Order: sequence, then structure tokens, then C-alpha cells
Amino acid sequence: MQIKKRKKLCDFDLEKMTAEDYKIMKDEEMAEMQEYVNAIDVSTDITVMYKKGRACTDLKQMLETSAKLFGDKVLYHQIMPGDDNYTEISYNQVLRDVQGLGTALIGLGLKGAHIGVVGQNCYEWAESYQAVIGGTGIVLPLDKELSQEEHEVLCQEGDIKAVICCSDKYYDMFKDIKDKKKTGLKYIIGVNKEKHENPKKGLYSWNLLREEGLKKLDEGDRSFVDARIRNTDMAAIIFTSGTTGVAKGVMLSHKNLCFDVLTAQTYLEVLPSDIFFSVLPIHHTYECTCTMIEGMYMGASMAFGRGLKYITKDMQLVKPTFLLAVPLIYEKFYNSIQKTLKKQGKLNLVNTLFSINKVTSKVGINVSKPVVGKIMGQFGGRIRMFIAGGAKVDPEVLSFFRNLGIKTLQGYGLTETSPMVALNPDQWKFMRNDSAGKLLQFTECKIIDKDEDGNGEICFRGGQVMLGYYKNPEATEKCMIDGWFHTGDLGHIDDDNYVYITGRKKNVIIASNGKNVFPEELEEKVNRSRFIEESMVWASDETVNSTDKGIHITLRVDKENVAEELGDKAEDEQAVYDLISNEIDKYNKNAPVWKRISHIIIKKGEFNKTTGMKIKRFVDENKTAE
Repeated sequence: MQIKKRKKLCDFDLEKMTAEDYKIMKDEEMAEMQEYVNAIDVSTDITVMYKKGRACTDLKQMLETSAKLFGDKVLYHQIMPGDDNYTEISYNQVLRDVQGLGTALIGLGLKGAHIGVVGQNCYEWAESYQAVIGGTGIVLPLDKELSQEEHEVLCQEGDIKAVICCSDKYYDMFKDIKDKKKTGLKYIIGVNKEKHENPKKGLYSWNLLREEGLKKLDEGDRSFVDARIRNTDMAAIIFTSGTTGVAKGVMLSHKNLCFDVLTAQTYLEVLPSDIFFSVLPIHHTYECTCTMIEGMYMGASMAFGRGLKYITKDMQLVKPTFLLAVPLIYEKFYNSIQKTLKKQGKLNLVNTLFSINKVTSKVGINVSKPVVGKIMGQFGGRIRMFIAGGAKVDPEVLSFFRNLGIKTLQGYGLTETSPMVALNPDQWKFMRNDSAGKLLQFTECKIIDKDEDGNGEICFRGGQVMLGYYKNPEATEKCMIDGWFHTGDLGHIDDDNYVYITGRKKNVIIASNGKNVFPEELEEKVNRSRFIEESMVWASDETVNSTDKGIHITLRVDKENVAEELGDKAEDEQAVYDLISNEIDKYNKNAPVWKRISHIIIKKGEFNKTTGMKIKRFVDENKTAE
């Protein structure tokens, strides 16, 4: 579908634009987004099953229209400090709170400023994000796991003027950064502060600021309510963590984010009765867009988990229906359930029931329901959708959860694409275990520099593709060529527009015969061993000694399964090595010579990972046993 090109008032200063010109601009934005909605409504693509989207020009307007549509319905569920149950916060309350906080931030002189938000997943984080992006300035979601030194660099690189801190830990950290005067940081706003610590020094209480903003709002201050937004302007800067340690500031616009949630909802059904459970770090675009923004857009609710430690307890309390996570979390669920069933002597029974159920379910009979009910109780009993992103999921894990009756599917995207570009539709007949997902509507894909197997670098073009990297034209020019974003991922796309990922361009190992070896492919196969918890495949750069050549694997063992297998010898390093070596031999037996693993390193401690739970491939410590 071709969207008509319209006259863009992009050269006008928003604040100097006449009311008439501003209205024309917003009408043009709305007309463009409505054309996408209209095209979805008349689509004959059989995978475009859900057509409940509405035209939204920006996140400010999205929240306003959602509040109008869903009113007193719950938007957020949160366990407050000192409480053991979830508190409910409605769409109307969220809109008012956001308008109050936004009014206060503008009152501080932060109109147009770059404002960071840092801390645990919580309502205060979500409200702050909306208050900044919805009319105050540019929002910068910050990674709470970074060190003070790293945050200081981001304050400099991101031109951050204020930071909203969701806990005292970050308040004190950024207060110290501000006091060093190496950055342009002027304001530190603490969520847990009851009073303004020192307004003259820019130290404020988040709650008190919001109260003051609400008072101004009630007295007629419309500085935030009437704030002007152009949906193609930069709205957010997200610093990528990546696996190389080099952070780049991805610039996303309101249009990028609105386009992404509009197109994604065509492949999966999201209902106002749904509750998204938030467990991934919310500063990641995956969690922020696909859980927080998508849920708000569709009239659903979002429940904030208190971390992986409490995930089972929290899910049983709030009884969610949706969970978006990385494969590692689903694999932990799967392994835990498998171990429990095995201890109870029910594993074979469950597998048999699943096999029978494939036949009986066709006539409406579910023979596995009694057993399944107990397993589902771990997730609260109402879960109906698992969505995995960030890496490929083991097909065995996908199949297991689908046998439980949970629609489990994969999606694909990057921070630079807001993030979604592909998603498996939620009907069984359209799900493909080996595919990262079907290309979203109005998104184009091409494969360049193909190898003999047809795999090459994956490139995308569409409304969700970023504006570029902040203050980094060189990096932008390198990956944005003629409107196409070059992902650095390798793979192919089939005739049905399903995308297949084989690995990362920078991770590829060139075998001695010149063929490409994708570490991700080897890791997926090796990790299927019940004795291996996770692994990283790599090749040594040192080729002086012949013993250094070949493919290496650093891995962590599953201690419980190893102990069960070896008994008293579980602490014997040689016995453990022999067990793992046998598992690698099983893989090598079925692998081409150039894909065989020749060096095994068993890691004693944890891998150094990104906050997205990805192993950092280019960190030396991840290649050692220590």
C-alpha cells in the first residue's frame, strides 16, 4: 500500500507556528495514520486477523484517547511499599497524574529538555515516561544496572538536564554526578522523597512536584495539556547496551512508536480484559513498546512484577494473561516444570496425554486438562499468551507451552526499529517455530550480500525505523542507506514474508573452507542437552599455536541435572568434563566438519551479560572458566 505524501510543516518552529498551521499539521498527521488503519481494514491478507487499531498521531494523544475510551478501567497494577497485594490505577487517574507531573516539569523550565528516567519497573517510571514524552521534552530511559561512571557518560552524551529517579539509590548516584559538574545535569527528582531537598540546587520530590502541578492544572495552567507535538520529531533517545559495550543513542519519534503498535496488533488479539505482566527491564524498547505502550493503546492493563525472584508469587496474585520475555525466562520455566514432573513421576504421563490430545482436541476433547491446570496455576491460571523476543527459542520449549494451551510465539525487532518488525501471528496454523516472525504490515525487507545458502544481511524500511543515532552521523550513515536500516543480522525471508535469522554479522566464524559458521545455531543445538544451562560459541583470534585454532565453547552446566546423573562424582571436575565432553561429541557426530566444536571450557561463575540477558560475546572473561 502506498501512503499519500502530504505537505509537511517540518520547517516551522512548533512554538511560533500559528494555531491554524498547527491544526493543519496535526490533521495531516492524523490523516496519514488513518490511511494505515483503512488499509488494514480492507486487507485480504489472511494473517491480518485483528482490525481493532485506531489512528494515533503521538503518545500524548494516544493516552488522552485511551482515557476517553476506557475511563475508570484499570491501566496499571502495582504492589505498593509495605503492601502484599496489587493496587489498581485507572486510565483516568493515569491521565490526570501525567498531566499534573508534566505541568510541574514545564514549570521547572524543562520544556524541550532531555530528561532521563531510571529505576525499577513501576507505575512511577511509566508515569514519568509519559509526562516527559507527552509534551515536556525528550525522554531518555536509562539502564538501572549501569555504574555511576557509565551513567555520567550517558548524561554527557545524551545532554541530559534532569533525571527522575525511582529509588533513593539512583537519586544519590545522580546527585553525586550532578555535584561533580562534569555534565549539564541540573535537576534530580526523587520518587521516594517526601519533600524538596533543596530547590535552589535542583533537588526535588517527585510526589510533591506532581501535587504542585495538579494544583496549577486546576488553576488553569494548560502549558502541558496544550503542549504541541510534531510526530516526526525526536521523542525518545534509547541507548543500546548491545553485546560489545559500545552504546549508541537511538532516536525514535512518536510516529515510530505509534506505527509499531498499530501494525503489531493485526497479528495478535489484545483485549481490554488482558493483563500484561511486566518483568523485563522497562527501559528496553521491547518491554516499553510491546508491553507498556501496546497495552495502553489497546485498552488492556499492565501489572508490574517485583523482579524474577517474585515472578511466580506476583503472577499468582495478579493472574495475568500476557507475558513478554526473553527465551531464557521461558527456558527456566520449562526446565523447572520438567524437573518437577520428573520428580513426581508424571513426565511420561504428561507427554502421553499431550500426544493423545493432538487427536482428541480436534473433536473438542482435552484429555490433559486436569494435569495442565496445576501447571498453569504457577502462572496465575489465566495466562493465554507467551511472546518471546531477543533471541531464538528452542522449538521444544515452544511446543511444550503450546501443548499447555498457551499461545507461544516469537517476534523479532531491534531498538532501532521501535522495536518490532516481524511477529508470528497468534493462530496455530500461522505460527512457524523456525521463523522469527512474519513481516509486519507496511514494512519492507530485503536481503543483501547473500551467501551460497541464500542468507545475507537483513535490511528493513518502514514507519518504525529510527531517525538515526543521536550526535553520531557516522554510525547513522553506516547503517541507514537510502532509507534502509541495515540490521547486522543475517538470515533470509521466504515467499510468505516470514523472516528467518541465522546469526549476527559480527559474530560469524569463517571456517577454514571459507564457509560461514553461525555461533547462535551451534548454541541452540548444544543447549538442548539437559546438562548444559547456557553457552557461548566463539573462535580464537590467536592462530600462532595450532591448539588455539578451531571452534571454542564456553558453557555453564545445569548443576542439578549433573548432580542427578553423577551422584557423588558431581564435584569431580574431570567427571563433569567427561560428561559434558560426551554431550559435545553427540553434537559433533551430526555436524559437518567445519561446524564441530574442538575446545570446551566449563565456566564456574556467571556469564557477563547485558541487562537484556544476552551474553556479551566480546568480553574476555566470558571466554574463561573463571
